[in-house]
Amino acid sequence: MVYRNFQDIKLSGLGLGMMRLPVVDGNDAVVDEKAAEEMVDYAYNHGINYFDTAWGYHNGQSELVAGKCLSKYSRDTYYLATKFPGYDNSNFGKTEEIFEKQLEKCQTEYFDFYLFHNVYEGNIDNYLDEQYQTYEYLMEQKRNGRIKHLGFSAHGSREVIERFLKAYGKDMEFCQLQLNYMDWHFQKCDEKVELLKSYGIPVWVMEPLRGGRLAKASDSMTALMNEMRPDETIPAWAFRFLQTIPEVTMVLSGMSNMEQLQQNIATYEEDRPLTEEEMKKLIAQIDMESKQAGLPCTACHYCTSHCPKQLEIPEIIALFNEHKVTGGGFIAPMAVASMPEEKRPSACIGCRSCEKVCPQQIKISEAMKEFSGMIGM
Repeated sequence: MVYRNFQDIKLSGLGLGMMRLPVVDGNDAVVDEKAAEEMVDYAYNHGINYFDTAWGYHNGQSELVAGKCLSKYSRDTYYLATKFPGYDNSNFGKTEEIFEKQLEKCQTEYFDFYLFHNVYEGNIDNYLDEQYQTYEYLMEQKRNGRIKHLGFSAHGSREVIERFLKAYGKDMEFCQLQLNYMDWHFQKCDEKVELLKSYGIPVWVMEPLRGGRLAKASDSMTALMNEMRPDETIPAWAFRFLQTIPEVTMVLSGMSNMEQLQQNIATYEEDRPLTEEEMKKLIAQIDMESKQAGLPCTACHYCTSHCPKQLEIPEIIALFNEHKVTGGGFIAPMAVASMPEEKRPSACIGCRSCEKVCPQQIKISEAMKEFSGMIGM
């Protein structure tokens, strides 16, 4: 197992994400505890020492399973991470209640790593709102030794992350980002990593395989990968890409069966970062494929000055591309849900005024209708 230095400890380069544990009959709320325990045991015995859970994973069952599976091991031989569930705005004001319950569920007296969960457009104001005392309470727990290291995860834009960092950056020890070679430019992850670097904050990675999408590749991408590294599997390329980013300390993978776990641990038996040429070719290919699959918006904003509803059309198209190119997911619906109803794609009246001035001749009104139908907003 490859290990990374973080402050005065060594973390396994690969961590076990407990968001996609094996389940019974496809029911995400019913974890197959025997299979999950076998995976945790295998991970632990093959060098993984970082286990990541959260309040909402598996409808609240993940923390319970983490506690059951890890409690057999000496507490100082592994690192446990969980998060305050700020993705749900109804949880603000309940930080102490939730934290105490998490300790109980995980059968522990402290968390090695604790995160503000999912900082994004829809909750940033609440995270920064002093009335909820979220930051103050978590800092108190850190002083009391019940949180060893405090950080945050983010699915929001660079601008949202920067707002959070301006408020709390001096006390953040790590940041968990959705980071993979598809999102390097597509989600502007390169800019987010650079921002965190300016604050001296190392990167924890979630969704290294984009929810499994990068476990397979297009015929063109597969041919390119095989040409450059014929001995490397397609999923391994996602991890080799991350091994190339100096700011990355921890890579979390939500493995749902033993085969995935074994393959990923085998990949992390060694560091094999990409060469500069391999990196260049990989990013160029995925950028081309993403561009071809989405609408060719250049964010010139000609459209916005002609929209009677004053919709942020380039922003909506970017989210449309995100949702369509990646085959769905929660990022675009989450971002649209944070918008006022009168600014969502469903607010488009189909007047086509924007289309008359679009240099790319995008059929914007049709895209708005399609997007609204896809996400139900």
